[in-house]
Amino acid sequence: MQNSKKLMLAVLIQAALVSTVYANEQSEAKGFVDGAEGTVLFRTGYLHRDKTNYNDNQTGERKVVNDTSSAAQTAIVKLDSGFTKGVVGFGAGIIGDASFKLGENAHAGNNMIPKNNDGSAYDHWARGGAYVKARVSNTTALYGTQVLDLPVLASNTARLVPEYFEGLLVTSNEIDNLSLTAGKFTKNQYSDQINSDGRELDRAVVWGAKYTFNDDLNASYYGVDVKDKLDRHYANVNYTHGLKDDSSLKFDVSGYHTKFDKNASTYSATGNVAEDYATTGVAGVEKTNDIWAVSGTYNKDVHNVMLAYQQNFGNVGYDYGSNADGGQSIYLPNSYLSDFIGNDEKSVQLQYSYNFKNHGLAGLNWTTAYVYGWDINVNNSDTDGQEREFFNQVKYTVQSGFAKDASLRLRHSYYRASDNYQAGNYIGDTNEWRIWLDIPVKLF
Repeated sequence: MQNSKKLMLAVLIQAALVSTVYANEQSEAKGFVDGAEGTVLFRTGYLHRDKTNYNDNQTGERKVVNDTSSAAQTAIVKLDSGFTKGVVGFGAGIIGDASFKLGENAHAGNNMIPKNNDGSAYDHWARGGAYVKARVSNTTALYGTQVLDLPVLASNTARLVPEYFEGLLVTSNEIDNLSLTAGKFTKNQYSDQINSDGRELDRAVVWGAKYTFNDDLNASYYGVDVKDKLDRHYANVNYTHGLKDDSSLKFDVSGYHTKFDKNASTYSATGNVAEDYATTGVAGVEKTNDIWAVSGTYNKDVHNVMLAYQQNFGNVGYDYGSNADGGQSIYLPNSYLSDFIGNDEKSVQLQYSYNFKNHGLAGLNWTTAYVYGWDINVNNSDTDGQEREFFNQVKYTVQSGFAKDASLRLRHSYYRASDNYQAGNYIGDTNEWRIWLDIPVKLF
C-alpha cells in the first residue's frame, strides 16, 4: 500500500519537472483577472420518499413511517480566478451555497436540508470555502474547499447542494494521453451539514491514473486510504466499437476492492460482528468487499440500450459514503435509488434511453430502467434477500436563447425488497420522486 502511494507521488513529481514536447497549459495563461470565471447555479429541489409499510428487521415488527419530503431553493456560487502569467501560475477562488427551505418541511430528510437539534429543518443556511491554486506546465495543484469527482472519492451532487472536501489535489497531464492524480483531504462536509467537517474525517489520501489508448479505448485505476476506516481500489476499462449506420457498441468493465477497518461503518456486515453492531453499525472486526460490473451499450441515433450485470463478494456489501469516503463514490451501472450492493448480491439491469430530437424536441431525454438483485446474504436471516427497482427519468435542457442550459428533471423510482431486506438492513419499500430545476448564470 505505502509503496503504491510513494510510486504515484514520485511519478507526479517527475512529470512536473521533466520538459515535454506537448502543449504547455501554463504558457497560455491569460492572467489572474483576464482568465477569471464566475458562475451561479440557481436550483430549486424537491425530494419526496413515500415509505410504504415494511418489516423492521431489527424488531420483527411491521411498521409505518412518516413520508420524508424536502423542498428548498439554493444558489451555488463559484468564483474562479485565472492563473498569473509566468513559469509558475497562481490563482484563487471561492465556492459555496446559500439556501432556504420552501414550505414547512415537517418531515424533512434525505440529506437535503440541515436539521436543528429538535429535528426541525433549518429555515436558511449557507456553506462553502475558499481555495488557492498553482500551475507549472501541465501540472496543477489546488488546496482548499473542493467538489471531488474521483471514482474512490466523489462528492455527492445528487442533493440540493454538493458535498465538500477540504485538502490538496494535484493533477498532472505532462505525458500525452496520461492523467495522474494525487491528493490528501482532512475535512468532509456532507450536503445537509453545516459543520465543515461534519463527517469527522481524519485523513484521506487518494491517487490514480487514467490512460487513453485511442479514441475508442481507455483504462483507469484509483485508490484511496481513509485513516482508520478503509482502503479502496478501483479499476475500469471501456471500449467502443463502431458499427455501420453510425451505430456503436460500448463495453465497460469496472470493479472495486475494499478493506474495511474494524472501526469503519459497515451497515451490511455478516458473520462475526460486535455485540452492539445493530445500534452502532461498526462491526468491530475487519471486513472486505469485492464488487465488479460489466455492461454493454448499443447506441444508434436517438436510441440507447444497456444491459449490465453486477456482483458482490466478501463478508460485507459495498458500503460507501459513511466513512468520509464520498457520498457518490460508486462508479457502477446498477445505481439509482438503490445501488444493489448488498453482501454477496448479484444484480442485472436493462436500461433504455430515448432522445426526442427527431420530433423537434432537442434537449428532451427519457431514461427507463429495471434492476433486479438476488442472493443477498442478509444479516440475521436464514434466507437470501432480493430487491428490485423500476426507474424513470425525463429531463429537458433548453438549447438556445436567454435560458440556454437551464434544465428541468423529473425522476421516479419504484423500489421493493423482500421482508428480510427491509429498512432494518437497507432502504425499505419506497416510492421516490425527485424534481430539479437548474438555472445556470454566467457572471463573467
